[in-house]
Amino acid sequence: MAGEGETVDIDGSIMEGGGQILRICAALGCLLGKRLHVHQIRAGRSTPGLRPQHLSGLQTVRDLCGGKLEKAEIGSTEIEFAPGKIKGGTLTADPKTAGSVCLLLQVSLPCVLFAESPTELILKGGTNAEMAPQIDYTTMVFKPIVEHFSFKLDCDIKRRGYYPRGGGEILVKVSPVKHLNPINLVDRGSVTKIYGRAFVAGVLPYKMAKDMASAAVRCIRRELRDLHVNIQAVQEPKDTAVANGSGIIIVAETSTGCLFAGSALGKKGVTTDRVGMEAAEILLRNLRHGGCVDEYLQDQLIIFMALADGISQIKTGPLTLHTQTAIHFAEQLTKAKFTVKKCEEANTDCNIIECQGIGFKNMNI
Repeated sequence: MAGEGETVDIDGSIMEGGGQILRICAALGCLLGKRLHVHQIRAGRSTPGLRPQHLSGLQTVRDLCGGKLEKAEIGSTEIEFAPGKIKGGTLTADPKTAGSVCLLLQVSLPCVLFAESPTELILKGGTNAEMAPQIDYTTMVFKPIVEHFSFKLDCDIKRRGYYPRGGGEILVKVSPVKHLNPINLVDRGSVTKIYGRAFVAGVLPYKMAKDMASAAVRCIRRELRDLHVNIQAVQEPKDTAVANGSGIIIVAETSTGCLFAGSALGKKGVTTDRVGMEAAEILLRNLRHGGCVDEYLQDQLIIFMALADGISQIKTGPLTLHTQTAIHFAEQLTKAKFTVKKCEEANTDCNIIECQGIGFKNMNI
């Protein structure tokens, strides 16, 4: 570990090379009291450097711990961060764009778990944004699984916001914990039910939601004939949704409590049937590999496994680049030890990720 006053040098261009590196390193730097120098931020992207949502995430962590953040502005390709003490209390993060509220939650949640007092986060932006989990994924899949680490995540959707306007808002309440328990997600069980929601907001017709749901159900029934599939079509109320938007999320639940999802957002030039089928195909792909988490959850669990007090195991499908990146930086900053082993079962494409966590303790409580 870096000694007192020593700065950890982070190359933001390696592996996944995007905002995820900033999120995991800022959160761990904040928790472990490590100064960070991150350079070559998003170097390979079409618009390199910090975008508004990345800057907002970093500022949120800075404000949570009363730290110092230097060289951080839109377009910056390097930043310096020196953390302080995590207090808790009420904090608002607003990138003033349709940037994802879920990505703001990703960077701040590990920090507030080890705060001095309960925290209320008011996170603004896009609730259902491209290139990020939909808020429905966070509430329906991420929340119930991450709570296995033995904490409670209270997430209230106040208003939905869509690209390009944003304007959505969620209220997150978290009480601090002494430590995190390890998790064991290796028993898949069998799929018992499939459910979800297809939504339209603004001036978009309700028929679009029904068509998305119907197309998704048809696609799933071709492969899983005997399962009941219940996808609700929803017209978002005008007072809780900003602007026009449409999308769908479908969740599969197993007999052992594993959760998988497929989701898609409506786009110009893409038929509603195609949107519904895309979400269904993503869900089916994630069910075929034989793991216990889908491709979008695996990397989000890594930071909590690294901090937990004991050995965690999760059974996943093929490792995503996001997961490999999360493991790399979690090991670099925490010295937690991860191992990845191919499953021995025939006809599966799965891995077991095991982590000896560092047993991080909240010294404030």
